[in-house]
Amino acid sequence: MKIAIIGAGNLGMAIAKGLITTDAITSLYLTKRTIGKINTFEDHKDVILTSNNEEAVKNSDILIFAVQPRHFEAILHEIQPILTDKHVLISTITGYSIAKIEAIVGQDQFVIRAMPNTAIAVGKSMTCICSNEMGKKRIKIAEAIFNRLGNSMAIPETQMQAATVVCASGIAFWMRLIRATTQAAIQLGFDAKEAQELAMHTSEGAASLLIASGNHPEQEIDKVTTPRGCTIEGLNEMEHKGLSSSLIQGMVSSFQKINSIKTEQL
Repeated sequence: MKIAIIGAGNLGMAIAKGLITTDAITSLYLTKRTIGKINTFEDHKDVILTSNNEEAVKNSDILIFAVQPRHFEAILHEIQPILTDKHVLISTITGYSIAKIEAIVGQDQFVIRAMPNTAIAVGKSMTCICSNEMGKKRIKIAEAIFNRLGNSMAIPETQMQAATVVCASGIAFWMRLIRATTQAAIQLGFDAKEAQELAMHTSEGAASLLIASGNHPEQEIDKVTTPRGCTIEGLNEMEHKGLSSSLIQGMVSSFQKINSIKTEQL
């Protein structure tokens, strides 16, 4: 695939790493105003670094936009005259609707919105995807890309704000939980390196159990809780202190914030 990532910031670079690692490219253009900041990619075969968005667009079929929201509209206006019927536009821009993209590039373009997370760099992203009417003809291409970089799910655009909180912001929420587990392990006597290793792999194991079994979390919890045991003692103390309610409230707060950002952009 001939792919261009317009805006090689943190997310753009994570996507690039995933595409390179999984050998998903015929050519990969990475654009950034200061290409010196992405020169770690310059030795990769078939990767071209440029500050010229038009060059990247002309030489690519799939355009993945990972720029800051305030720059997106200007970039769309810049490249609109050179878009052809071969181009598939995939936007990862938070809160920027398909209708706003179509208003600039036209309804006859293949437009897809994707909400990956930074775990895409290691092929473990949960990416939600939606599209315009034309984009439905190319959504399998987007799914093929993001399934090589983790898992994808097609959803209505009305759920994209919530998907941003659950999947994209969710990486930060899970990092904080892993950090807290690490801190507890240190307090219990492990050194910092050991503590983080225990926390990371236990977290990975918990998710892998659910993915492999398809079970509800409570089914797996029941397997490790015994009457008057240490596990149920710890779980109940966490719930008394508001673990579940704090996480839910935090995610709802994040959702409200993202909706306010969208309102400000209208």
